[in-house]
Amino acid sequence: MLKNINFKNSTKGIIHIILAALCFSLMTLFLKLAGELPTMEKAFFRNFIACLVSFSILLKSEEKFHIKKESIFGILMRSIFGTIGLISNFYAVDRLDLADSNMLNKMSPFFAMIMSIFIMKEIPDRFEWMTLIIAFIGVVFVVKPGEGIASLPALIGLFGGFSAGTAYAFLRSVTSRGERGPVVVMCFSIFSIIICIPFMIFNYVPMTLLQLIYMLLAGLSATGGQMNITAAYTYAPAKEISVYDYSQVLFAAIWGLFIFKEIPDVLSIAGYVIIIGAGVVKWYYTLHIKHEKQS
Repeated sequence: MLKNINFKNSTKGIIHIILAALCFSLMTLFLKLAGELPTMEKAFFRNFIACLVSFSILLKSEEKFHIKKESIFGILMRSIFGTIGLISNFYAVDRLDLADSNMLNKMSPFFAMIMSIFIMKEIPDRFEWMTLIIAFIGVVFVVKPGEGIASLPALIGLFGGFSAGTAYAFLRSVTSRGERGPVVVMCFSIFSIIICIPFMIFNYVPMTLLQLIYMLLAGLSATGGQMNITAAYTYAPAKEISVYDYSQVLFAAIWGLFIFKEIPDVLSIAGYVIIIGAGVVKWYYTLHIKHEKQS
């Protein structure tokens, strides 16, 4: 990681969240390359690899698998909402353009702002609410409700963004109390695996060697993303780093363009610009203007 490098914590957080965005975009790429496999089967392999990696890290640590008592509820909620967000995102990835599915999932920073009101008692001001509304206008462009009041995959992808945002709010609350990142990752992975196993038993589809390779690569990419996103919110608050999470959309658009020949339409591009623009404005306001008012 970046513990021994002489960076400010905010800089470490930015680096980690960009690395997480790259890893998660690669995960969605490999999932799409794996082709027609059940969503729950893909989710199982994604979390199985993450579980093995986090388990090996904790096995070598001094505290081993100790979990702080005050972290149990937060870890459970992070696992529940993280699993719902994961499955919803995978469902959307299989049925939407790569950039569209990633953008809907990247509504999570805005949903995290809403859920932080209840989880962390952080009350957004009027300007921050305005950026949230603008972001939702951008989602309308991506979802395109005129084409059938929003397709089911797009709505599920949006719900995945809400669940991920809620999970990140719980993640911040847990790591801010000093809980170790690998503990959170392992608990989340085990919970997701348990949820996926029954569906795997009754709806398992044998994989080709190439599909297995893609699924293993997706699992490794997801593990890198999970470790980095956990570290990012440990080093810095969301107001300083969340805007960089939108780099995943750019990575996904690159993979979609050069590998799948997916060219986003005008409405999707407009939606990307609106949502990313709202995120950038919110970040600048929170970090500079709001800080000056409070000082």
